[in-house]
Amino acid sequence: MINIGQQISSVERRMGSRVLEAGTARVQTISRTYQASLDELWDACTNPERLPRWFAPVSGDLTLHGRYQLEGNAGGVVQRCDPPKSFAATWEFGGEVSWIEVRLTPQSDSETRFELEHVAHIDDERWAQFGPGATGVGWDLALLGLDLHLSDPQTAMDPQAAEEWSTSAEGREFITRSSEQWRQASIAEGTDPALASEAAARTTAFYTGTA
Repeated sequence: MINIGQQISSVERRMGSRVLEAGTARVQTISRTYQASLDELWDACTNPERLPRWFAPVSGDLTLHGRYQLEGNAGGVVQRCDPPKSFAATWEFGGEVSWIEVRLTPQSDSETRFELEHVAHIDDERWAQFGPGATGVGWDLALLGLDLHLSDPQTAMDPQAAEEWSTSAEGREFITRSSEQWRQASIAEGTDPALASEAAARTTAFYTGTA
């Protein structure tokens, strides 16, 4: 049994923007503190033997300038790496390129703050349709998986069980509450509340399979 309230409330979600050469991009930031040392969290996030236990199998080269590919997900190029504090990479999926950066900050010997920043050019039509929850709910699910992995590092994630969980009553509650938090983050960034609510409803329906 997952403490959904605790998992949702432990995460901070923010939206912003940044001007790049190609124009203004949306910046999505998600963070939380884990009960893990800096070295332990870095290993969980970068070790190709551990990534499949909570995120996805990865192939390719995870070193600086190397190209990686997550099974059934994005691929890209490692653009910057500063072990054990941060790394940045392109996030290439569906013919589009965005950028991620992961930053780890020790809070104590046994606690580390995880922060992920996702920068993407998203057209207004798609933003109006799904809002930040389109990717935000996926990142929330990833951070949940990381927390479960850190509490039991040797147990591998069962992809089939994870998919079934997302459509269970518990999974639907988690997704719904995550989507609601991204709705609030969108409103805080200036989105009209009615439009943010409509986008969040579509995102929730997509992730729970009720669309």
